[in-house]
Amino acid sequence: MTSSNDGRPAKRTDASPGVARSRGRSNLPATSMNPDDQAEAIQAIKLRHPWRNIFAGVLVLALILFILDAAQREAYGWDNFAKYIFDQRISQAALNTVLLTIYSMAIAIVLGVTLAVMRLSSNPVVRGVAWLYLWIFRGTPVYVQLVFWGLIATIYSTIDIGIPFMEPWVSWETDDVIGVFWLAVIGLALNESAYMAEIVRAGILSVDKGQEEAATALGMSWLQTMRRVVIPQAMRIIIPPTGNEVISMLKTTSLVTAIPYSYDLYGRSRDISAVIFDPIPLLLVASAWYLLFTSILMIGQYFLEKRFSRGVGHAVEKKGNASVETAAVPTTVNPAQRAPEGEEHQ
Repeated sequence: MTSSNDGRPAKRTDASPGVARSRGRSNLPATSMNPDDQAEAIQAIKLRHPWRNIFAGVLVLALILFILDAAQREAYGWDNFAKYIFDQRISQAALNTVLLTIYSMAIAIVLGVTLAVMRLSSNPVVRGVAWLYLWIFRGTPVYVQLVFWGLIATIYSTIDIGIPFMEPWVSWETDDVIGVFWLAVIGLALNESAYMAEIVRAGILSVDKGQEEAATALGMSWLQTMRRVVIPQAMRIIIPPTGNEVISMLKTTSLVTAIPYSYDLYGRSRDISAVIFDPIPLLLVASAWYLLFTSILMIGQYFLEKRFSRGVGHAVEKKGNASVETAAVPTTVNPAQRAPEGEEHQ
């Protein structure tokens, strides 16, 4: 350090600017570390939940006691349960229940998609008609609707084709045209379509608006945009509630006795129990068949959800032969792309 003529100390200057850079770099920590100096991995100790284990043990014990008690009670009528579980009448009724579910859901899905598109229409009349339909069929109980469809032949005794308010060209008796089975299908389908419309509409709205705009910019028509862009992405939202609705429809078929249609699973079991004066084992028979069908549907729903949820969720990082789920996609750095030691801190 030197002093100037006025007595103030002069600023210190270095002869070489590289010296300052080298001195500043000498105070920085080393970029390479010895593996022996690294800290040891933390060994996490699993938190114990003694009360949770005790509660689980009590639940298991209660279940075992219930099964042992039910196996010894004569009121359950296990002999009649074993006698009628595979009875031909019960098997045919189970098939009728499955057919009711399939036909009703197929019609409900088609109507639901149509109503969802109508709800999203820019035309206020079309949108209003769809809203009125949903208001009626979602606002009244399904049992009341089925009773109404059972009395449809009383309201409309004939089905006429011709010019309104004139002599019909062709006329049929309503009971001869529409059987009780198809009245049950129509009643269940019209009620379910109102719920499916809201499910489909929610799935379509979950897709970003930019997807549709990009498809339009590529020259796709509205039908192509829905079929190739919007619907495939919306299926991830539509599938889970639709699977629940199918399972619910399977159980709702037990209400078709309101039409009346008594050849479903519950109706046939009730008729047999009225003959043998033992309703409890026949209720168990019907419950066993319902549980079988719902279990199959739940498995199918799981694989459908897995199929349409590909590419969504946590990333999977493979370590050796094991796979570990992570919340982010792992990134790796090529050693050849790392900066030299002398350029890291410049």
